Amino acid sequence: MSQRTSLQGLEYKSCNDNKRFLLTLLDMGVVKHRIFMLSQKGFIGANNAIDMLNTLLRKRMLSHQNSHKLLAMVSYKRLSPEEVHFSGAPLLEPPPDDSGNSAVRAEDPELPLLARRPQCSSTTALLTLGGLILVVLAIWLLGTVLWLRSPPSSEVHKPLTPVGPSSQTRGQGGGTQQPEACSLIAEAWRFDCYPERGVVVTEEMCHARNCCFVHDSKARPPGQNGVPCCFYPPDFPSYELVAINDVEMGYTGKLIRTQKTYYPKDIETLQFDVLYESNNRLRMKITDPANERYEVPIDVPVVKTRAPNPMYTVEFIKKPFGLIVKRKQNGAVLLNTTVAPLFYADQFLQMSTSLPSTFVYGLGEHRSNLLHDVQWNTLTMWARDAAPVELTNLYGAHPFSLLMESDGLAHGLFLLNSNAMDVVLQPAPALTWRTVGGILDLYVFLGPDPASVIGEYLEVIGKPAMPVYWALGYHLCRWGYDSSNKTWEVVKEMRNYGIPQDVQWNDIDYMDNALDFTYNPVNFSTLPNLVNDLHINNQHYVMILFACMYLPCFVSLLYEDPGISSTQPAGSYWPFDEGIRKDIFINNSSGDLLIGKVWPGLTAFPDFSNPDTHEWWYQNLQKFHSKVPFDGLWIDMNEPSNFFDGSVNGCPENELETPPYTPDVLGGTLRAKTVCASAQHKTTSHYNVHSLYGLMEAKASARYREPDLLQGLCIVCVCVWGLSGCISALKRILGKRPFVISRSTFPSQGLYSGHWLGDNRSRWKDLYMSIPGMLTFNLLGIPLVGADICGFSDNSTEELCVRWTQLGTFYPLSRNHNTKESQVGSRHITRAQDPTMFSPAARAAMKEALLLRYSLFPFLYTLFHHAHLNGHTVARPLFFEFPLDNKTYSIDKQFLWGKSLLVTPVLEPGVDYVVGYLPKGVWYDFYTGESLVSKGEEVKLHAPLDKISLHLREGTITPTQRPNTTLWVSSGQPLHLITCLSEEGLAEGDLFWDDRDSLDTYETGHYAYITFKLRKNTMTSEVVHSDVEATYITVEMVSFYGVNTKPNSVIVNSQEAEFSYTANQVLTVEDLGLNLGQNFTIRWM
Repeated sequence: MSQRTSLQGLEYKSCNDNKRFLLTLLDMGVVKHRIFMLSQKGFIGANNAIDMLNTLLRKRMLSHQNSHKLLAMVSYKRLSPEEVHFSGAPLLEPPPDDSGNSAVRAEDPELPLLARRPQCSSTTALLTLGGLILVVLAIWLLGTVLWLRSPPSSEVHKPLTPVGPSSQTRGQGGGTQQPEACSLIAEAWRFDCYPERGVVVTEEMCHARNCCFVHDSKARPPGQNGVPCCFYPPDFPSYELVAINDVEMGYTGKLIRTQKTYYPKDIETLQFDVLYESNNRLRMKITDPANERYEVPIDVPVVKTRAPNPMYTVEFIKKPFGLIVKRKQNGAVLLNTTVAPLFYADQFLQMSTSLPSTFVYGLGEHRSNLLHDVQWNTLTMWARDAAPVELTNLYGAHPFSLLMESDGLAHGLFLLNSNAMDVVLQPAPALTWRTVGGILDLYVFLGPDPASVIGEYLEVIGKPAMPVYWALGYHLCRWGYDSSNKTWEVVKEMRNYGIPQDVQWNDIDYMDNALDFTYNPVNFSTLPNLVNDLHINNQHYVMILFACMYLPCFVSLLYEDPGISSTQPAGSYWPFDEGIRKDIFINNSSGDLLIGKVWPGLTAFPDFSNPDTHEWWYQNLQKFHSKVPFDGLWIDMNEPSNFFDGSVNGCPENELETPPYTPDVLGGTLRAKTVCASAQHKTTSHYNVHSLYGLMEAKASARYREPDLLQGLCIVCVCVWGLSGCISALKRILGKRPFVISRSTFPSQGLYSGHWLGDNRSRWKDLYMSIPGMLTFNLLGIPLVGADICGFSDNSTEELCVRWTQLGTFYPLSRNHNTKESQVGSRHITRAQDPTMFSPAARAAMKEALLLRYSLFPFLYTLFHHAHLNGHTVARPLFFEFPLDNKTYSIDKQFLWGKSLLVTPVLEPGVDYVVGYLPKGVWYDFYTGESLVSKGEEVKLHAPLDKISLHLREGTITPTQRPNTTLWVSSGQPLHLITCLSEEGLAEGDLFWDDRDSLDTYETGHYAYITFKLRKNTMTSEVVHSDVEATYITVEMVSFYGVNTKPNSVIVNSQEAEFSYTANQVLTVEDLGLNLGQNFTIRWM
């Protein structure tokens, strides 16, 4: 995209009366493409290619006073090699097929690149041109009449006065004529020049921005996604790279803008840094060298040594500035910012790139399929309290995308920016980041496989915490128990029916007047006794807290909101009074306390960017724990949510509240149902940290810095892992791994908490949508995630709740939760949905599903170890394990646990089967060991109401355990190893084991790690790292799926053992009593 101008003045005569002379432009695109291909294939050199283009242009163009250019980034003046870059991302439609002649021409570069055409007569050309002019004039007159008769639009954003010279020219009548090049830009490659929502963009408004305007039926309707009618021309002014220097870590350069844009406060001089941080990771930062701008304060690696053998190459385009990153392995273009102009104003930053394919994942939090739609899809990021619906910004903001390439390779893109943002996908394919503040800090991860991309991403933002064991059990909660005795009754009923349960939660109804750090002294008077009973029975208690104070609100493994109540009499509510004394609440732009409204009434909001807030938070948790010994925290409403827009007094009118551009946020303004964007934290304005609030609260909950070390942002969330020099508030209180679940999230959240997917509904669609939500958060580094089983609102049918419990068995976080009961006429809305409330058959099916989960605890626990240590996913999409099978790229109705267990749930009513895709290979029925050889095909699977379809992958060894009703009891039971032979007779697996709740067991060496391998009919276990905990566990049984012939004998540690062998080729050896802490061998002959 070097130094573009329009193609005005080009004359070309065709002998085809029905062709317009503009086809010449397409022919020139064909020529450029062919020369580019000849150069790429080595038939001609770069200099020869340039000579060919210059010669062709001299022949095709008439002389003209001004320099004009081809869209393909070449000028008709003679070019030097330094001025030319052949980009792999065309702005034109792909060239037409040449009827088989291209191969001949490629072999002989001397042949003409365009077929010779007979010359047309001057009369024919003039008649054609005259007819074309009459048609254009008629259309223009009709459009003008219609426009004049239409009512004026009520624009939100008035077009700014055009600045700088325009590529458009004035006709004799004073009208604007846009360059012919505009009509040649393919729809898929139109980059939106007027992205404001709710505006009817007219041609005049578009031309005021010096942009192309094409109005047709496909153009984007106001407030909706679609083809933009106003888009950038090829020569739209951008930055120029005027200096670049080779430095120790890569390159640093200087960018200059000489023409202002249509957004205020352009930053005309920028610093550009390219850092070769590792062989698989490249970082690009664009900053303002003159003024400090907000940067996200999460800890990222500080690398001081340049990568020795990067998997990528980097190319720079000087004017207009652009960066191109290619994969060395195959030359694939992973990043190409030359496709659209760069913007860097104070409150409008925009950068675009082409994409190598349409397979885009990540970019949370949104309710969508796992594979994003690239058909003009805008994904907005600005944390928002909103029930999950499509095309809406939800609770978290994660500007990370994973992209699968056409050859099975993968890469990732991460823009480290916390300001309100739109990420736009378009069918070119291309992606645009559009944000209202901060800096452009972009990471590129080279993979090359999807799992490696996620690992590289987590190397930057932090790997997830290792959860406490009971976090992986079954959780039960409801808003509407109304009393501790009712809650206790539910727990006792679960025990009576022998249904597994590890954790009981309470929602807001346990609080006294919805105040954090309180409990209702009447209805919940027996709450401390309930919690003690849970502990006696090896169960645990979590409460909710809010991100507000009445003016504070809190929860202890309760539901937690960040708001703190402010309307209690002075001295009657210690959390608020102490917060006022310590000055730890968010203030308005005038420096006074900002007052909003949440559940308790008028509330204040703790400022978790203030280190003093962390100690205040810890003190409140400690005081409440002395009354109710909770085990974990549920922090809710921490977007932060506000029942007002901004505050009780509204918000001031300033540039933070009404920036020049507002992303497509729900409610239309940044203050909608949250605090004012201009509100003041200790470190910066809320405008910058809004989407960080949940992360900061999670940090405050999960870690605590000693006063002399306090600095930076702090946040509260679900499962938190202590960092060096930090002591978690919950760690200080409990002395064990903390458990925190947060609604609002941001990159690095997995270090501190887990996440649940919000206020879903008891509907079959919500059942299905929970799978892409769960998988997406595993890609984002938050593996401890799940949806509310059976749905939060509405009534669940028995069938739906059974199917949802079966699916929820395989959520990493398995919690049944629903809202309180209400009645409309004679109809009860949202009845209780815990397993004991249904028929005996349904209850039995749910119990079996949960016992199945508990039997898989050793396997699940080991998966979380690998997530914590290596940044692996726990629940993962099929394409992670089968990246060469593009049929898996869009599958989000099935998923894997690790690499071996395939889950195929029923997601629709009234059926006893499910159709699932089995990738190529041998798969074994989990329950029976029956084998199924797949070529990579869909299979109809039997799935009665009491069963979820499960398959084990060949070549794997899966550790399971005899289940019980709590994980404390289950985790001491004997193991059953399920070994699935590959066609070559191979298999392997592993097991991580520790005391399951102590801090930092891996980091301090207090763990056991055992590997299992099968080779040549011999299975061996090896204790790679020993610990006393492993000696308490025995291996009781081993099953071998896929043993082709019945053995004559089985030898266990040199001793012959009894065995069984079934017709479906399953060999089972029982009553082994092998100590897990010692190596053993099992061999059959």
